[in-house]
Amino acid sequence: MVILDWAGTTVDYGCFAPVNAFKLAFEKVGITPTVEEIRKPMGMLKRDHIGSMLEEERIKNLWQEQNNSLPGQKAIDEIYRNFETSLMESLSEYAKPKKDALIMVEWLRSHGIFIGSTTGYTDSMMEIVVKGAEDEGYSPDAWFSPDSVGGLGRPFPYMIFENMRKFSIDSVKSVIKVGDTISDIKEGKNAGVTTLGVLEGSSLMGLSEDEYKVLTEDERWHLLDVARKKYFDAGADGVLLNLTELKKWIK
Repeated sequence: MVILDWAGTTVDYGCFAPVNAFKLAFEKVGITPTVEEIRKPMGMLKRDHIGSMLEEERIKNLWQEQNNSLPGQKAIDEIYRNFETSLMESLSEYAKPKKDALIMVEWLRSHGIFIGSTTGYTDSMMEIVVKGAEDEGYSPDAWFSPDSVGGLGRPFPYMIFENMRKFSIDSVKSVIKVGDTISDIKEGKNAGVTTLGVLEGSSLMGLSEDEYKVLTEDERWHLLDVARKKYFDAGADGVLLNLTELKKWIK
């Protein structure tokens, strides 16, 4: 079985849907986060993502200055409501599959390999993404969100185990996890499966397809090397330029 992430890995090149929604959600409480602050916890359950951002020193200090208190659960709840509203309004626009994902899925199916998936989105968010991706030709054999495992999303390994259980995969040695965030890498390593990061279109690189295409060769390889190092520092077993390179790992 191959277990693939969604936004940034198989759909939504550059993983922009949650970035835009997090930005709007924080701006509504008077804080403008940087793209780096937004992307750093990417891949986590979205409430946990917000909690992680609120622990960032700059954001925590801004919240304290505005509210005369440290951010707590009430702050997370308020920002999450803003985030969910913004995301649900725009999510269908970000469900387009990446070309390499469509190519790879066809190859996996032709070789009898199950295609599972995990995500940091909730079930209600995934209903929109799954339908949009299916309309565009991408549909994995299974998907599990943190809602499926009692809210214990990444970096916990349980969504991976649910994929394995569904198809009676008897060993973690028979599974490869692929994702585009550090949270994906931690999820895979905690599950004990071979874990790979993907570069092109990833949240870690944070570039749109057009932005990536106009880079000079030197700029491109520099950014790819920086992202590759981050994956390996997080414990990745390997790094793919794009999903089509997964064939080499499987063979």
